[in-house]
Amino acid sequence: MINQPYNGPKTSSPVWSGFKGRCPRCGTGPLFDGYLTLAQKCAHCDLDNDYVDSADGPAVFVILVAGFIVVFMALMVEIYYMPPYWVHALLWLPLGIVIPLGMLRPLKGWFIALQYRNSAKEASFDKDGSEG
Repeated sequence: MINQPYNGPKTSSPVWSGFKGRCPRCGTGPLFDGYLTLAQKCAHCDLDNDYVDSADGPAVFVILVAGFIVVFMALMVEIYYMPPYWVHALLWLPLGIVIPLGMLRPLKGWFIALQYRNSAKEASFDKDGSEG
């Protein structure tokens, strides 16, 4: 369940905790087991992370933001300095990998924290076809 009772101290907002990779409920326990692998439950408050489904949201924002940054910087370097193509490859290929990897984990944590904070869940329909 998303809204399990927790009587411990609130250390920070769920959004900031998610951005830092901490549990959205207590702000203390780690949210991730690996780089992007979620922990089954919080080690501090026992929040079960079965409700989590960040889907493709973080990846879409990372692609848009990181793509804009890298392409904008590449265009500015081309306009002002006109370096050979190998310099562009040397500069922008590594940055095109490092910037998205650096942004993906905090954004995934942030999306998960927003999902927890807003009690978001998958849409469901009743037997008569109405949303429920």
